[in-house]
Amino acid sequence: MMTNIIPKLPMRSKETTRNYYVQLGFEASANDFEGYLMMKNGTLEIHFFEFKDLIPTENYGQIYIRTSDVDALYNYFLGKNINIHPAGSISEKSWGQKEFSLLDPDNNLITFGQGAG
Repeated sequence: MMTNIIPKLPMRSKETTRNYYVQLGFEASANDFEGYLMMKNGTLEIHFFEFKDLIPTENYGQIYIRTSDVDALYNYFLGKNINIHPAGSISEKSWGQKEFSLLDPDNNLITFGQGAG
């Protein structure tokens, strides 16, 4: 019955959000709707809705993306000069995941993780 989940996060600027997620390896969907953005990377999909009055410091949007090679992804982002969350450098967590996090331009927290070991 249920087949997948697509998170929807707030954005202030469609262009800024699109450009940021393209740096992360996503592509914009061919569908283009006013005030709405759909980004894809393989089987991953994230949607964004326009919220022009969003105050980034009051935004608590979050998603968690599992990866098969968290170290390579981390190094890829570093090589592209993508800022890692100040408190989100790559590390092994007590809950058995190796993770790191980014903050997008609207303060949505994007965490990437892989089972430790």
